[in-house]
Amino acid sequence: MNVGILGTGNLAATLGRAWAAAGHSLLVTGRDASRAGQVADGIGHAAKAVDPAAFAAEADVVVVAVSFEGLESALSLVGAPQGSLAGMTVLDCTNPVDYRTGRLKAANGSAAERVAHAAAGAHVVKALHLFAGASWPYTGPRAGAPVVAICGDEPRALDRATALIADLGGRSATVGGLESARQLEEAAGYVMRLVAAGYNPRLAIPDVDPAALGLARATTD
Repeated sequence: MNVGILGTGNLAATLGRAWAAAGHSLLVTGRDASRAGQVADGIGHAAKAVDPAAFAAEADVVVVAVSFEGLESALSLVGAPQGSLAGMTVLDCTNPVDYRTGRLKAANGSAAERVAHAAAGAHVVKALHLFAGASWPYTGPRAGAPVVAICGDEPRALDRATALIADLGGRSATVGGLESARQLEEAAGYVMRLVAAGYNPRLAIPDVDPAALGLARATTD
C-alpha cells in the first residue's frame, strides 16, 4: 500500500519506518521540501518525498501527522478543500491538546471533524494520537499489544485503519462514529495532565476484564 504521510515531525518519521518495515511504500510531504526529503531518507528506500501537488494522486491512504495549529494549512497544501482526498481513507493523528494544561484547544468539536470538513469527501478516521511515536513498532506478546481506539463513519476506512495499526503491532478498538473523536482527544489531555502531575496514567485507569463483565451480566439477566 502507498501510505501518504502529511507531516515531517517525529511521529511521521517513526510511523513511516514501522510501516516500511511491514512492507508498505511511504510518500512524505509537507511545507518544507528539504525536511520532507530528510524524513524520507530516514525511513529508507521504501520512502520518497513528493511535491504536495502530486501527493494525493500517488497515495492509497493518507495519514495526517501535523500540529493542530497547522492542520488547515497542511490540508490546503495538498488540495484537500478542492476534493483531492475525496473517497480516500484519511487517518487523523492530530493531538489538539495544550501540553501544559491538558485542555483541548478547540472549544467544540474535534480535530478529526475539522479534517473531515476541510478534506471534502474524505473518509476520516481518528487514530494513533494517544501513543507517542516511540511506542511503534510494538514487537512484544500479542496479549500486551497497545489497544488503539479509533472512530469513523465509513466501514472500509475503519478496516484500513485497523490493518495499518496491526502492521505497527497494535490492536484496534472501534468506539463509534466520528462524533466520538472529541472524547478520544480528551483522553489524550487526561493522560497529559496525569503525566504532568507526576503519575503513570496506567495506574489511574481501572483494570477491567470485559470477559468478567460478560459473566456478571449473564448471571444477573
